[in-house]
Amino acid sequence: MTTDGALARLIRSSADRTAAAGTQVCDLCAAPVADEHAHLYDTGRQEVRCACGPCSVLFADAAAGDGQYRLVPRRRVRLPEVDTAALGVPVGLVFFVPRADGTVTAEGPSPAGAMRWEVDAAAWQELARTCPPLATVEPEVEALLVNTVHGLDHHWIVPVDDCYRMVAVVRREWRGLSGGGRIWPAVEQFFEDLTERP
Repeated sequence: MTTDGALARLIRSSADRTAAAGTQVCDLCAAPVADEHAHLYDTGRQEVRCACGPCSVLFADAAAGDGQYRLVPRRRVRLPEVDTAALGVPVGLVFFVPRADGTVTAEGPSPAGAMRWEVDAAAWQELARTCPPLATVEPEVEALLVNTVHGLDHHWIVPVDDCYRMVAVVRREWRGLSGGGRIWPAVEQFFEDLTERP
């Protein structure tokens, strides 16, 4: 029996496809990307896309590509408590994204993904006046991420890809109608793992 037989070739081919399927690739050029890689925000589809180093450099300028793709920044800033009650969002796990057109959306995780609703833009502007770092949030690509569930006090300016990672944690851990016992420890761990970076 030789190692170049049809069965051996079929097994190798299947293994190669399986390995390739698990490899993350750039959503623009299909080049492989490292575990830690840049992201682009697709303003048309309102979703985050993976980007390799060269493609991310192409979109470092917000005006590149007619603004369809915006490079998601990496900065994270932990804030003191921010009173978000004026924004009218009655949930404790939520992120607020200012938009390029001046609107602001609030998004909260659910077992089906992110739920979205519009926030009063004037209320956001007033909140930014009382908490000046909020005025520096880049529209579309950064957010105010809040977790006050179970008495916690997490308020962060983060890249939107962090927000979608948090939504993915909720979807992955949700069990039954109320979420089950795994969801809140996983969310708390997500926030504990956040680190500030310029």
